[in-house]
Amino acid sequence: MIRIATWKIVLILLACVAAFAWAAPNLLSKEQAAAWESKAPAWLPSKRVSLGLDLQGGSHLMLQVAVGEALKDHLINEVQAARSAMRSAKIEYTAFRTEPNAFVITLKNAADADKAKSAIRKMDPELIVSDIDGNKIDARFSDTKIRTFTARVIEQSIEIVRRRVDETGTREPVIARQGEDRIVVQVPGLNDPEYLKQLLGRTAKLTFQLVDEDASRTGKAGIGNVMLPMQEYPGQTISVKKEELITGGMLTDAQPTFQDGMPAVSFRLNALGAKRFCDTTKANVNKPFAIVLDQAVISAPSIREAICGGSGQISGNFTVQEANDLALLLRAGALPAKLTIVEERTVGPTLGSDSVEAGKKACIFAMIFVIIFACTVYGLFGVFASIAIVVNMVMLMAIMSLLQATLTLPGIAGMVLVIGLAVDGNVLVFERIKEELRAGRSVLSAIDIGYERAQTTIIDSNLTALISALILFSFGTGPIKGFAVTTSIGVGTAFFASMLLTRLMIITYLRVRKPKTIAA
Repeated sequence: MIRIATWKIVLILLACVAAFAWAAPNLLSKEQAAAWESKAPAWLPSKRVSLGLDLQGGSHLMLQVAVGEALKDHLINEVQAARSAMRSAKIEYTAFRTEPNAFVITLKNAADADKAKSAIRKMDPELIVSDIDGNKIDARFSDTKIRTFTARVIEQSIEIVRRRVDETGTREPVIARQGEDRIVVQVPGLNDPEYLKQLLGRTAKLTFQLVDEDASRTGKAGIGNVMLPMQEYPGQTISVKKEELITGGMLTDAQPTFQDGMPAVSFRLNALGAKRFCDTTKANVNKPFAIVLDQAVISAPSIREAICGGSGQISGNFTVQEANDLALLLRAGALPAKLTIVEERTVGPTLGSDSVEAGKKACIFAMIFVIIFACTVYGLFGVFASIAIVVNMVMLMAIMSLLQATLTLPGIAGMVLVIGLAVDGNVLVFERIKEELRAGRSVLSAIDIGYERAQTTIIDSNLTALISALILFSFGTGPIKGFAVTTSIGVGTAFFASMLLTRLMIITYLRVRKPKTIAA
């Protein structure tokens, strides 16, 4: 009598029980699932499969990254660094002129050209430096530097967008690069994109700068200063010094709070920011200090005393929502370039529910037709295969719930394919058993050899399906990834169902009934 080790039987049964337990929350409504998740102990299954944008509705945004503007800002920084390099090398110059992706330095003495080129190359080895007319030096970005800078800006933008969306508590957003300078953002379950657009559209560049007190008397910004609008007093401007003493990159945390009963934002600085904040406030007691967000002064309080604890508060007649949003933006960080919305779509929940219903019907009908086929052709063994197919689908849903994988409409197509994979393994085994029976073998010998010889073929077919799914996942985007995820998981559950669960049921039947023959 062919046998299966007891420990294997226990593991197979435990896997089936665990699958039904982890898949069970998917039978609950959204409200019931939320209530169960909040009350259930941590060790009990409470997660449901996350539905994609096409199944539960939501917002789709296409964002264009202003890489050109970021490159211009980077060029300005390079010019400032070049000025410092010229001063450090004691090289006199008469003018700096900027061009697209380049700047030109006019030297006072042509004999300093080689020395100037050396200083610029030392400042930034990626710049292409050359002579023009003897006393002029041209420094421009190389194609490699432009490509590297563009890729870095896009990657940083994607990361900041992801942080901002994650801070809202949204599950399973799809955020990916598309083309040279665009980012696709899909947020399932968000039917009103306005809040998301406002959240992603703000650069959120925070700086602390000293106020130009002389401008309050003259009404004009002094040399090296800039006039900025005041958020607290619309229509009014204030002159601030260009030097950015504290930047948003020095923040380690920001949280909404209350100050004197009014909403505010508390923040903490890293070690460098804390030291600089302490030194600056200590040297400028009783002087105004401007807090600038996206080129607008949100607050300009006077420094009453040195602030050396590495923390502080930002107030500016905020509402509670504005304070929450500002804290969120500061925690996520500033965008390296402006984002422009070039495409916007909203998928309504009605369309999503229709897709879910259509997908359910497709899976149910596929299972019904496969079960009818299996039972008609293989009789009792077909019934065993049908039970395994049902367990296979339950295990697929359980694993997707456990991993919090996103189910999309193409993913449902993958589930239908998995039904075919599950029955395909059983068909190969059953046909092999038939061949052995026709060759004159006994029932036990035919079943044993049938599973043994079909196993290699089943493993090969499943491996090829898995490799194809992994390639789709690696190189595909959006819906293609959804199909690949479902198929990859389904390959494993289908193998379990066809090679372990069905075999256990057949061997159990043989032990109990001890048939002399089976239908071939």
